[in-house]
Amino acid sequence: MTYQQKTLPNDQDPTEHILTLDVSKNKQADALALLAIFKEETGVTPVMWGNSIIGFGAYDYVTSSGIEGVWPITGFSIQKARFSLYLKYDQDESQIFLDQIGKYKAGVSCVYVNKLQDIDEQVLRKFIKAGCQYMQSHFVTKDHI
Repeated sequence: MTYQQKTLPNDQDPTEHILTLDVSKNKQADALALLAIFKEETGVTPVMWGNSIIGFGAYDYVTSSGIEGVWPITGFSIQKARFSLYLKYDQDESQIFLDQIGKYKAGVSCVYVNKLQDIDEQVLRKFIKAGCQYMQSHFVTKDHI
């Protein structure tokens, strides 16, 4: 059986996605601010991936078991309680940014924040930019799919 990637880019407009979510006005405003921040720092037009991820750029990957796919270089998704920020970078280097960013929880290449005012925007901007540079130096990347 061949693996079929489920979360792929689509034509949904990221701004429209944000404006139609069932979230508070504050969460919506934070999401629009994040959209602008990621766009400014990546220089890439955002693309919806699946029904919840707003991605910037893309990279090709191959897992240790030989599965191939494509995924956003960076991006975020919005849930009612928090944002998931997809910030890929070397683990040790990531910790430097995490030590400075503010209030968060972290997973594997994912930083969870409740609201934008909980984190330092300038540190986030540097994290996004450094993560994109890291991904471009370690993977085949592209601005658009």
